[in-house]
Amino acid sequence: MSIILTWLRLDLRRRWRSLAVLALLVAIASGTVMAAFAGARRGASALTRLQDRTLAATAAVYANTPGFDWGSIRALPEVEALSTFVVTYSNALEGFPDGAVGFPPADDSAMRTIERPVVFAGRVFDPARADEAVVTPKFAQNYHKGVGDTVVLRLPTPQQIANGEATDRWRLAGPRLMLHIVGVIRSPWQAADAPNKDGTLLPSPALTARYRANLVGGGAGAEYINAIVRLRGGEAAVAAFRQHVAKVTGRSNIEVVNLPDQQRAAQRASTFEARCLLAFGGAALVAALFLVGPAIVRYTAAGTTELQTMRALGLTPRQSVTAAAAGVAGTGLAGAVLGVGGAIVASRWFPFGTASLLEPSRGVSVDWTVLGPGLACVTLLVSGAAAVAGWLGRDPSRPAATSRRSGIARAATRAGVPVPVTIGTRFALESGRGRSAVPVRPALIGAVAGVLGILAAFTFARGVSDAASKPERFGQTFQLVGYLGLGSQDFGPADRLHSELAKSPDVSAMDDARLAVATASDGNTSVSLYSYTPVGTGVPVVITSGRMPMSANEVVLAPRSASALHVRRDDTVRLTGNTGPPITLVVSGIGFVPEGPHNTYADGGWVTTAGYNRLFTGFDYHEVLVTLRPGLDPTAVGPALAKDVTTALPEAQGFAFDFAIEPTQVAEIRQVRVLPIVLGFFLALLAIGAVGHALATAVRRRRQDLAVLRALGMTRRQCRWVVVTQATVLAIIGLIFGIPLGLALGRTVWRVVADYTPLQYAAPLALWALVFIAPAALLLSNLLAAWPGHRAARLRIANVLRSE
Repeated sequence: MSIILTWLRLDLRRRWRSLAVLALLVAIASGTVMAAFAGARRGASALTRLQDRTLAATAAVYANTPGFDWGSIRALPEVEALSTFVVTYSNALEGFPDGAVGFPPADDSAMRTIERPVVFAGRVFDPARADEAVVTPKFAQNYHKGVGDTVVLRLPTPQQIANGEATDRWRLAGPRLMLHIVGVIRSPWQAADAPNKDGTLLPSPALTARYRANLVGGGAGAEYINAIVRLRGGEAAVAAFRQHVAKVTGRSNIEVVNLPDQQRAAQRASTFEARCLLAFGGAALVAALFLVGPAIVRYTAAGTTELQTMRALGLTPRQSVTAAAAGVAGTGLAGAVLGVGGAIVASRWFPFGTASLLEPSRGVSVDWTVLGPGLACVTLLVSGAAAVAGWLGRDPSRPAATSRRSGIARAATRAGVPVPVTIGTRFALESGRGRSAVPVRPALIGAVAGVLGILAAFTFARGVSDAASKPERFGQTFQLVGYLGLGSQDFGPADRLHSELAKSPDVSAMDDARLAVATASDGNTSVSLYSYTPVGTGVPVVITSGRMPMSANEVVLAPRSASALHVRRDDTVRLTGNTGPPITLVVSGIGFVPEGPHNTYADGGWVTTAGYNRLFTGFDYHEVLVTLRPGLDPTAVGPALAKDVTTALPEAQGFAFDFAIEPTQVAEIRQVRVLPIVLGFFLALLAIGAVGHALATAVRRRRQDLAVLRALGMTRRQCRWVVVTQATVLAIIGLIFGIPLGLALGRTVWRVVADYTPLQYAAPLALWALVFIAPAALLLSNLLAAWPGHRAARLRIANVLRSE
């Protein structure tokens, strides 16, 4: 042991810089991998941890009836807690856009017995203080308003609510209130952030109590008060609860939304982001094996060679291997410890994307489930690699591996190409043997991986850009939505309004859609069904499989509804509306539906007018969906079109268009766009390191070959061309294999994302990446060859040959 320690001290004094660099490489590689794996685990579990900490709501009950009595619902045996809220859009925060205020809580149980939030700063509002409010993290981040700041809330008068005049935020004539922000909070439903929203402010329930006439109103024109419920049996109790709600109210059209099921969309997005991080960590691990592994082997091999002279003094083979590997093993441990520290520091930026909007514990996280095994594995891998390298190098008489001659190099020789080109091709494709061996395979793999990674990343990014800019990929083939009625009551003459809209040359398609919610036979799944009633040319519907319904016995289901009901095209499904017993329908296709008040584009279904009438009497919402001519701006056309309608139909006063809702998934895929690009550039960095290392190693280990050629008449310029040819051949091979593989991989990954999201797949083509990747690869490879080529041209021939 004293001999090993003595050698270790001497080795540290001589080569501490090399060991420091090796420790840094291990730290960077291990820190990157552990940070990615820990971030993936943290993001995938964010929603579950948030639900566990917040007494999350199990169901939302949309009675959509003014003055509804919630006492009977509160008394049901499944109900553990119930909290009501006012469904109102008739308020405005001064200086903030529409939608900045959430639905005001209507009783003091809010955020106490249900949806009790995680508090990031400050505290929850006092339910007895009407001037207090809380905000979500995105509100604080985007509007720079946090604890201690104030905002001004404007309310309508009771008369404005009764007359339906409270929707114009600029004309609200009721109280003007100053609210104090007392906390920044998060909960799964009531205080949740969404990727496509800028955050929410929630006032205290005391505001509703004090200004009820200004928030709720009275009589038939009063705003709805709905509720969220926490059930004792959790999600499993939703089906029984839905039946009991229908029984005690005598109504089958009260929508009961399964919130855990609804929140699975966010969980799906978080899971996808976690898988992307795992892929990134896996790629980083492979890169580390290619870049750090050879450095470990070279350092250990050099030490083993130096220790051969001590064998004559009695050093045993085991002591030789241990002494050569000891320094590297200690360096591996130090690098792993630094990597753990780096991963802990990096955790403050994780999770990202949708998971960051669900994370209940922001900031630094120490996940020893990942970091502990990671520390042990890195140390063992480095020590094991050093020990194997030392063991294999202990016998100097061990025969060197043979090198296979390259067929391409032989063909170049037979073709009579210039000598520098032939030699450079051999350097690129023939690894050599013994002391002249060059890491050819890692260089070739790195070159292919670099081109593949960049092209796959930009192909994927092109798919994201296409989907984000084209709502029709998500089935939103219309630009304007006009609400014609609510709660089975039309606001005006719908048929005459359709006729007026059809006269406009700006309108290319319309659908008169009624919306109601059916219940599946399992009693646990709600399906929002739209009637497809074209007005003239019907709004296009994106069908991913099958066709639109053609009879009253058929239905098109959205992908997630079909998945929840475990049905496919041509299967049958039993749905119950408010007309009586369940009705059996044939699934004629799978397609997307409009993004609605209580459903996403991937939840719900289409039925014919006759099919709708079989299931429902009345409607929850009555809408007109309008598709404009290509090239028109909905923000300009919508108000003008609504004005034309109200001018021609005085009884339709107050009619206005909303713009089609952007699906949340658009923002979600934008957030994951950066990961493949980062991974692509990481692989490109791998290629640069592998190719650069191969070029430098070839000049150093084959300097005798170059010296002999120089002695036979090769010029300095021709020596440079040897290295340039080597670099060019590596780049060309990378392009030959990397371009088709990268294009195929990018499209395959995008198709997986399209099926997972879901959205309509269109094969992406990153045209500019295809155009520039070849010149960029050739230019970069030749830049990498500049310094090794200079060294090759400046070799001292006499010194090299004398040492040989």
